Amino acid sequence: MEDKKSRALVIGELRAEVPVIQGGMGVGISLSGLAGAVAAQGGIGIISTAQIGYREADFDEHPIETNLRAMKQEIKKAREIADGGIIGVNIMVATREYERYVRAAIEGGADLIISGAGLPMKLPEIAGEAKTKLAPIVSSLKSAEVIFKYWLKKYNRLPDLVVIEGPRAGGHLGFRMEELEEIDDAAYDEEIKRILTRVREYGQQHGKEIPVVVAGGIYERKDMEHYLEMGAAGVQVATRFVTTYECDASPAYKQAYIDAKKEDIIIVKSPVGMPGRAIRNAFMERAKEGQIPHGKCHLCISTCKPAETPYCITEALVNAATGNVEQALLFCGSNAWRAEKLEHVKDIMDEFR
Repeated sequence: MEDKKSRALVIGELRAEVPVIQGGMGVGISLSGLAGAVAAQGGIGIISTAQIGYREADFDEHPIETNLRAMKQEIKKAREIADGGIIGVNIMVATREYERYVRAAIEGGADLIISGAGLPMKLPEIAGEAKTKLAPIVSSLKSAEVIFKYWLKKYNRLPDLVVIEGPRAGGHLGFRMEELEEIDDAAYDEEIKRILTRVREYGQQHGKEIPVVVAGGIYERKDMEHYLEMGAAGVQVATRFVTTYECDASPAYKQAYIDAKKEDIIIVKSPVGMPGRAIRNAFMERAKEGQIPHGKCHLCISTCKPAETPYCITEALVNAATGNVEQALLFCGSNAWRAEKLEHVKDIMDEFR
């Protein structure tokens, strides 16, 4: 076993003593409470910016402005909890007005921006000279190559961190539906090894240390050890943190994880055109039968067509966060069914320490 010092996740001048990034979970699942608690325990806490302003009075009228304001507030609150720890944000590339979210995160003082749900090709341009670290999410060697080559050619810059998100992750996924239905863990491990090797080569060629963390299906310490032995610098964990006292989700959302059985975890087609993983419930059954009426568009994802969408994903995810779980889209990772009780963030971090 390596000593704790050597296991730290180092991203430039940032240092997390526990090599665990808490994955961003929107809408309203990973806000300042969870992110701050993870950061305070030596990990990296991540706030999801997806519809982060949903609790504000003017959200219906001015969703984007509300989200930008709420993001800065949540970063500030997380810092107060974090006790000097690292706080980042997750911003989906598919977010409408993506550039404004990136700028607001930097203005709010985020240490790190993790960005997926599309390839963050223009992220370095938007970030400019900001000290905020930039981390693309990739699911394949091909996507990693595209980002690295473009960032080098266009901006003479490499990522500060790479997140490899595998097919067992929760929420929107960077895989085709058929790939998710027949997951071959051993085959995907080989893809992870290829990405790790290529990132290391880029780093050596340009004199930059680029840590890689693996996400998707990581639930306990042995999962982390598996990827550290493969050469990863750390892991990203999301689902395990949902059923914590500190998680920002409603008690009913957490209970849905605790109550879920393995067969309840299903692959769904999101109304924004991406496959995702969620818990089967009454809402998902209704969604199969036809369009579910929805209210005013909240300008979430650029690929959404409000007139054609089978249901409003913002409404469905806000219902999840606020506890109306039978009228909600309950995103989760493949291991959500393993949750049996509420835990404290400290106990989870001690396990991974």
